[in-house]
Amino acid sequence: MTNDAPPRWDRRMQQRLAHGEAAALGELYDRFASLVHSLAHRVLGDETGADRVTREVFGHIWEHPEEFDPREGSLRSWIAGLTHRHAVSRLRRTEADDERPTAEIEEKVRAASAAARADYIVTSMPAPLRAALDLAYFRRLDYRQTAVRLGVTEDEARRRLRLGLQLLSTAHEGPRAVSPPGGGAALR
Repeated sequence: MTNDAPPRWDRRMQQRLAHGEAAALGELYDRFASLVHSLAHRVLGDETGADRVTREVFGHIWEHPEEFDPREGSLRSWIAGLTHRHAVSRLRRTEADDERPTAEIEEKVRAASAAARADYIVTSMPAPLRAALDLAYFRRLDYRQTAVRLGVTEDEARRRLRLGLQLLSTAHEGPRAVSPPGGGAALR
């Protein structure tokens, strides 16, 4: 389930944060903490690191609400991009402290980034596509069974699966490949 909000909600939330309204930060945290934590965990593979990144991201949002530009995309997309940057930065610092070869560190960053983008793509894709992928790939139903479960034609089930897979295939193309509905680069 996505936590998409109308653009008006995004702008109002930014205004509340800019005015230092602590309740706004709490509301934002309630809405997006699981997204932030799961993306950070996916990049870092570490619960403690994901907890730290989650705190860093919400601290950054509290201190810099003006950085969000509603014309470039949703608040959710901005938060996901911010999370990705913080998590990759933490991963690079951690790996550099371990004195691993640079190529190995960069490969791990690339793999973690692709996984985080895939998670983001799945959570932000339209609900009908996500539901079809869930039934077909995670619950292992074929497209006919998926169509019955969703109450759509077999052709519609195949279309939803194809579109969902096309979106997921962009996860390995790089951070700028993912654009949220409404425009703007999601992950940079």
